[in-house]
Amino acid sequence: MTSEPLLLTRRDPARNMARFYVLTVEPDLFDGAALTRNWGRIGTKGRFRIDLFGSRQEAERRLVALVRSKVKRGYRQRRSQVDSCQLEPTL
Repeated sequence: MTSEPLLLTRRDPARNMARFYVLTVEPDLFDGAALTRNWGRIGTKGRFRIDLFGSRQEAERRLVALVRSKVKRGYRQRRSQVDSCQLEPTL
């Protein structure tokens, strides 16, 4: 079962900063799990990375660690589901 995408954003108009970070945990083909990450400047495709884990619990632990790290850096969680490629730049 795929988790809902978790969207984090960070905006600072004074620094011309508008960033997004999207995380999802998905099953892989070998009874493990994949943590997918997409990040970059709002309004762009950004970068994409997939990390493979032996279990869903491992992937979710890594997701939680990443979220904590991003929140410490000023990212805020958004409630709406958004395809990162369609984020609109609004400063």
